[in-house]
Formats: sequence, structure tokens, C-alpha cells
Amino acid sequence: MDLNLARTFLEIVRSGSFIAAAEKLHVTQTTVTARVHNLEGQLGCKLFIRNRSGASLTADGQRFIEHASKLVQSWEAAKRDLPLPAGTRQVLNIGGEISLWSPVMLQWLNTLNIAESELAVRAEIDERQSLMQKLEHGVLDIVVVHQPEYWPGIQVEELLEEKLIMVASNVSPEPYVYIDWGEEFRKQHDVALPEFSRAKLTVNLGPLALHYILENGGSGYFRTRVVEQHIRAGLLERKSEYPEFTFPAYVLYRKSDRDRFHEQITALFDSSRMGSGWF
Repeated sequence: MDLNLARTFLEIVRSGSFIAAAEKLHVTQTTVTARVHNLEGQLGCKLFIRNRSGASLTADGQRFIEHASKLVQSWEAAKRDLPLPAGTRQVLNIGGEISLWSPVMLQWLNTLNIAESELAVRAEIDERQSLMQKLEHGVLDIVVVHQPEYWPGIQVEELLEEKLIMVASNVSPEPYVYIDWGEEFRKQHDVALPEFSRAKLTVNLGPLALHYILENGGSGYFRTRVVEQHIRAGLLERKSEYPEFTFPAYVLYRKSDRDRFHEQITALFDSSRMGSGWF
């Protein structure tokens, strides 16, 4: 199947109409319509219902979204991975959540010895849902996330379990900074500390929140390994009267890849055991 057909289909889904898709793709509306008719002919079903407000998906169209996404992503992955960089025999595509780029992902890259190996590595930092989709579609080989999803054929292993603890600046404990560590944290936090559930400042990136508190004062929840050095330096104080929250991280990969990437997965576990004060 012509990949332009799949791309056109997905653009109509994103933009909501044939006209908007044509503008986005820099083609005529007639071309978009012809591509859809071609695609529907090959599949033997109707994908869209056109109306005054645009185009809505049929039940078959809704089901085709996943297939079209896989087709496009697989092709993009092939273009990205081939040809192999000079001197390499294998490409490892890894991904991690934003909050895990350091120290976990950074330490992992440090231990892979990329310069002296025949392994090429492509690392992505992204949102959890996007990483999971890319793993499912074969775009990524290994991902590290905080809240995994369980699918047939996917191996899920706990990589490490950190704690989120409340700390406050020794300059001033105000303001309270609500660091968004994910859905599970939000649920537990808001039940345990309803008085802090509507903070004046909310940040979804731990390093940014930590820099802010160190420079301006304030308090918030951070990973133990990240704030230890600042507590020892007298810049932050642990507020032990507030509850702790567990914050595990998991590694996911296809079971069929266990032997192929055994060395790299082992390196990930080894690196995660290394102490770090980085953020």
C-alpha cells in the first residue's frame, strides 16, 4: 500500500476534514479525495462519512487508525535505522520518560561504551503514552517508564524504586511547588495532602522545580537521590512530618528481544544501582 494513503488518512483524522488535510499536506482537495477512495477500495470498506462540519470516522475507519499509525511509524523507523552507521552491526532504540532522563538514562548511556562497541544507540525522551505506543509498534526496543502497561509479549520488570520526599528551602518554605510526578502520585498526594492540591505554582518537570526552589525558596516533593546532596549541603531540609510516596521505574521490552539485547538490559540494571546526586 502507498504510504501516502496512510499518511493522508491520518491527517484527515487529525485535522477533521478533507479540506484541512489538503492544506496541511500541500495538495488539492481532489487529491485527498482520490487517495481516500483508493484506500477504501483496497480495504473494501468505507472509512469516513463526510458532512458539513468535516469528516467523521466510520467504525472501520476507527479501527484502521492503529494499522495506519503502525505502517507510517514502521517506515519512519526503517528510514531512521538504515543504513547502519559505519562500524556498527546493530541499532538499539531506547526511550525514557522526561523525569527519567537523569540520572537513569544518562547513566545507562554512560555504561553502554558506545564509542568502542559495534552498537549504535538512538535515545528518545518523551511522554509515557508515546513511548508505549512506539514500543508496541516496534519503533523503540526498550523503554523506561514509571507507570507501565501490560501487553502480551511485553516483558515488564521493576528497575528501581525511589521515594518522593517533601523538602523545603532553608531560606523559606514558601511557596509550595506542586511537582506533577504522574497520575498515581497525583491521586495519592491529593488525598493525603488536600491543602496542597491547589498550589499557586505547578511544574511537571522536577529539575525545573528544584532550580526554582534553590533560587527562590519554597518546598515540594522530590526524588530522594536527587535532593540528598542539597540536604547535606544545608540548602534544603527534609520535612519528615509529611508522608513519603513510592516512585518506582520499570523497564519494558519485547520478550522476543531478551537474548538480542541481554547485555544492554543488564547494563541498564547495573547503572540504575549506581548512586547519583544528578538531576
